[in-house]
Amino acid sequence: MKKVLITGAGTGFGHEVAMRLARKGFDVIAAVEIYAQVQTLKREAAARGVTLRVEKLDVTNEGDRKKALAWNIEILVNNAGVLEGGSVLDIPGANMRHEFEVNVIGPLLLTQRIAKQMVKRGKGRIVWVSSREGLNVNPFTGIYSASKHAVEAVAETMSLELQEFGIEVATINPGPFLTGFNDRGFDTWKSWEDDPSQRLFDYSELAFPRAQFDPEPVYATMTAVAAGEVDTYRNLEPKSMIEETKRLIEAPWSKKVKDGLGSRPASLEKSYEMKPETPVAA
Repeated sequence: MKKVLITGAGTGFGHEVAMRLARKGFDVIAAVEIYAQVQTLKREAAARGVTLRVEKLDVTNEGDRKKALAWNIEILVNNAGVLEGGSVLDIPGANMRHEFEVNVIGPLLLTQRIAKQMVKRGKGRIVWVSSREGLNVNPFTGIYSASKHAVEAVAETMSLELQEFGIEVATINPGPFLTGFNDRGFDTWKSWEDDPSQRLFDYSELAFPRAQFDPEPVYATMTAVAAGEVDTYRNLEPKSMIEETKRLIEAPWSKKVKDGLGSRPASLEKSYEMKPETPVAA
């Protein structure tokens, strides 16, 4: 399988992985959200000496999704996504809906059609870029986390439903990486159409609550999974966070409803303490 479609390739993980897959000799279609990103990505690919095809594909746009059916995709990397930072009690409804349209509904509608083409061929690979937040939760990323929990459910179910047809399904679960994605997500409150006086929190005082890693491990793992060089279903990076992630998955089983009432949890306090774009100490 050589023909790859990777969504959200204008920035971040998708941008770098598209370049690396092209360098490996894959026939890459790098999909970007808006036309303004097309020429920029083409120039960057040329500067790096790689050949790829750049297409405008907004996963929430039906026309864009439809035209992708003519590309005969063999490997689909669902990477496009957005982060809407803020309390689940404050984020406006329109922003919630947009989060789910970009992170869940649009990619799933795209995948439905491409997966059925794969079924007819009897082979294919679908990679869902989820998140560590699809397995755990944190204050102020709850709506993003909810969308990624939905991605986890979709991907795992899809792996069962496509098994008999010979279609591979895998997930990527990045933790906090310093690509700008997390910090941009904590600035979206500036454009909310709401009444600021009714917000539970003052978002000018808050930042993404964790130090962030160099993204190289995600680039490498995501490239390898898409290329079929790694065959594990779930692929969490950085690997140093795997045990913490598993522990937090188990934690609600022993949690009591009155635990910590009247006090601020340490995980929430970190948003007040952390500065934007803080790297993990070397």
